Amino acid sequence: MNRTAVVILNWNGKNFLEKFIPTLLWQNPDNQADIYIADNASTDGSVEFLQANFVDVKLILFDVNYGFAGGYNRALKQLANYDYYVLLNSDVEVRENWLHPLIEYLNNHEDTAVVQPKILSYAEKQMFEYAGAAGGFIDKYGYPFCRGRIFQTIETDNAQYDTVTDIFWATGACFVIRAEDYWNVGGFDDDFFAHQEEIDLCWRLRARGRKIACVPQSVVYHVGGGTLNVENPKKTYLNFRNNLLLLYKNLPKKQFHKIMLVRFFLDYIAVFQFFINGNRQNAKHIFYAQRDFCKMKNSFSKKKEENLRKTLINKIPEIFPKSIIFQYFIKKIKCFNQLNFLDK
Repeated sequence: MNRTAVVILNWNGKNFLEKFIPTLLWQNPDNQADIYIADNASTDGSVEFLQANFVDVKLILFDVNYGFAGGYNRALKQLANYDYYVLLNSDVEVRENWLHPLIEYLNNHEDTAVVQPKILSYAEKQMFEYAGAAGGFIDKYGYPFCRGRIFQTIETDNAQYDTVTDIFWATGACFVIRAEDYWNVGGFDDDFFAHQEEIDLCWRLRARGRKIACVPQSVVYHVGGGTLNVENPKKTYLNFRNNLLLLYKNLPKKQFHKIMLVRFFLDYIAVFQFFINGNRQNAKHIFYAQRDFCKMKNSFSKKKEENLRKTLINKIPEIFPKSIIFQYFIKKIKCFNQLNFLDK
């Protein structure tokens, strides 16, 4: 029996399945992994298409859309006999020998729970892709950025990030995680629904002493924005709300009040920026995100207490101890390798 399950969570992504499933099957020599599609109650004929064309792909069907977090939790519960889960977006094209370096790294590094490949843009294959690039980090205020992408500045891939390195978070577009580690920290948080649930998962793992790495010898190409594009107000809402929730859940007590106070102030600056750029819907959705965070945080108290109780590392080296906003907008640092990250 295979030790590895590749699991694609699908919701109305038939066009991506038509384009990318044949390549995935082709790049699975000797059936080294079992391939599953977990379908979140699609209405675009995705299931019928798969049943008619790809009999080797196993289906897990849901009757409602559980979102990214809930959908994966329910799918992976049915796959308890695997050692490794590969979470792969439907809009990702894999390259030759993409999986072997990731599994090999996990096999050789018992202290590592999660690995991701180098993520390049499907449309511009010489460019990094926004969602994960060459591995994710956050700053002290919770703002995510990547090797290869800070805010809207996306770098060209010139092999500048081709070394394996420890990172803070691995992108949900494509990562491999040990099944044991996934369940030891409780999997994704269903309440996130979608967006930044992978950062929350990785924070819990990292705080408990497990490592996350980018292995750039593996390369995939990501379309990005397949469900919600970057300017969609709902995506803005989920990103801001969930980012506040992951800070609430995971910040050590000594840092919590100061960080959250500054963070709310920075969010108001983001509201102002959206307004002056004429994007009022996104501005309003930041207010909705703050409102709903305040409503939800009491129900997250037990999760917060559990995280802090199980934390082994309070000062995580992959959290940038400065403001990435200040570095980017004031100091004009646009590239990860200009941050002197390791000299912090």
